[in-house]
Amino acid sequence: MRSAPDYSRWFPSMPLIRNPAGTTAGERPPDAAAVRAALESGSEEQRWYAARAAASLSDTVAAVAEALAREQNSRVREALFTALARIATPQSIEAVLLFLRSDDASVRTGACDALAAMKDAAWPHVAALLRDSNADVRVLACELTRNMPSEHAVPHFCALLDNEPEPNVCAAAIDALAELGRAEALPALARCRERFRATPFLGFAISVAEDRIRSQSAGPRA
Repeated sequence: MRSAPDYSRWFPSMPLIRNPAGTTAGERPPDAAAVRAALESGSEEQRWYAARAAASLSDTVAAVAEALAREQNSRVREALFTALARIATPQSIEAVLLFLRSDDASVRTGACDALAAMKDAAWPHVAALLRDSNADVRVLACELTRNMPSEHAVPHFCALLDNEPEPNVCAAAIDALAELGRAEALPALARCRERFRATPFLGFAISVAEDRIRSQSAGPRA
């Protein structure tokens, strides 16, 4: 039986002090083939090092995504999401988007955090995510949208409040609008209150958001 490859040159079992380039002194960085191999059959520590190395290798996106689909260790999984976020290519964004539909809440959150870290590279996907057929995805999309510049985020949230059928998704948008504090959201909040007049908790959330927005719009008193 063939023995497992030795990844210790690039992915040691114990942490090493590394230089700013990410490699030990006098050592070249790992190549994509070594990263793929370690992600597939390395130890937990080797997979973690491989995930970190993958962040500088854009041709490892597919391998990182495959590793994410089977990875159970939260530390390694976080490193894999971080790698995709740092690569920030259209391919890595598409890979992360798939994990928004995971049955595991921690994986969904990790995917949302990775998209947020990619910022404007991921923002073109916001409109579609806010209209996704899965309400959980729409809630996560609200978290992503609230990280956009407010002049872009508020129109997205206003459009959602005019059409969203799920109170919990509306609540996520309302909470974000209260934080963003832009007065142009007030008409959409009023319309949402009317649509959900039989849902008391939303009416309360809208009142809180309106008060905060009006307070922030008024600015400090002389």
